[in-house]
Amino acid sequence: MRLSVILFLILINVMNTFAQSNAVEDKDAYVKVITERSNKLVAGLKLENESIAQKVSFIVRDQYSNLNDIYAARDLNVKAIKEKYTDKEELNAALAKEYAKVEAETGKLHKAYLSKLSKQLTPQQIEGVKDGMTYGVLPLTYKAYQEQILTLTDEQKKQILTWLTEARERAMDAESSDKKHAWFGKYKGKINNYLSAAGYDLKKEGIAWQKRREAAKANQSN
Repeated sequence: MRLSVILFLILINVMNTFAQSNAVEDKDAYVKVITERSNKLVAGLKLENESIAQKVSFIVRDQYSNLNDIYAARDLNVKAIKEKYTDKEELNAALAKEYAKVEAETGKLHKAYLSKLSKQLTPQQIEGVKDGMTYGVLPLTYKAYQEQILTLTDEQKKQILTWLTEARERAMDAESSDKKHAWFGKYKGKINNYLSAAGYDLKKEGIAWQKRREAAKANQSN
């Protein structure tokens, strides 16, 4: 065998080994990140039973990992689809099918996840997990709407909470912080349209709310 061929084969082997090593390191780094994230989330629940806390932390960690696997596979499939189809209609149809498959997979995973949590936690504690996975956007936003518009009816509050809850369920399965917030943004748009149709001037309400906050802050300083 010629020396150049031997050197080439050695180079290929080194490159493959390096790629595999990087993949392992990336995986280890990701597992470390989601483990720390899960431990922090569960710590916020203040569970007294350490055994249950550990079990819940593992459940949350595995959920992050399983979601990541689904989205990683989707990205590879989308790349392959875009390389395969040149016809726009065929491309769009194939992509739609892939996205539908992903939604079905995440939906199934979502149900299984909540089922696992329900065996370890109370409904209130599960609410804490959901809020932890979505940065507490639901309670913060719900509180903000009530502080901004002081004349909301009970029915309107209920509808706002219903939509924010739907947003949180979708955001839990989102693949990134931006996409989690995007789900809340979508539902906040729906809420704002609902309130505007009910006769509220949201800009005016927002200005009045800002003045109330500034006044409260000034009183605290005195």
